[in-house]
Amino acid sequence: MEISEDPEFCSMIDRLRDEIVNASGEVPEAFTELTKLAGLTDAEELHRVLTAPGQPLWAREIAAYSLGVAGDPRAFEALVLLLNHRDPERCVTAAHALVRLGDPRTARAAAALATNELRVAYALLPVRLLAELRAPESAPALIAVLGRRLGPDDPHWRVGLACVEGLGALGDPRARAVLEEALPHPRLGTAAARSLHLLGPAD
Repeated sequence: MEISEDPEFCSMIDRLRDEIVNASGEVPEAFTELTKLAGLTDAEELHRVLTAPGQPLWAREIAAYSLGVAGDPRAFEALVLLLNHRDPERCVTAAHALVRLGDPRTARAAAALATNELRVAYALLPVRLLAELRAPESAPALIAVLGRRLGPDDPHWRVGLACVEGLGALGDPRARAVLEEALPHPRLGTAAARSLHLLGPAD
């Protein structure tokens, strides 16, 4: 599939176009540059945009995404940084590109981001990415993160919910204990019961 036909790419370009317009109040020269960059397919030119000093974030995001979905490992570091961005839409785009990139370092990086308690507010997409990757690092990381989210007043319960759902999808029996601990939780209990059902009966 051509990148111009990729729904996630098209959504990213629409978002960045709105971002530029909203930031300036008018359509600036950057609008033309965005359109030009969106049509760029040469890997070396994209890498130049990604690494050149002074590039705006939106330009680096387009270049990293385009390189990532093309399987170019030079996009890896930039995509991991975007995966941990405060803007959740950027995290979604980065996660999509990282899956397509298929770099063996991705699961380890996602696990490091997900388990960093200082960045837990931005852990939702790394958690979901780990569940999708189904890597050896996935279940241990989700178990660790969920164990910290079990307090009834934890403000990051959505991260905990993503862990619960991800552990059910992974079907790893090591998750049974922490999922059972989540059963009384007012926001996680129902999902924990579903995930335990997916694990099947205990041995």
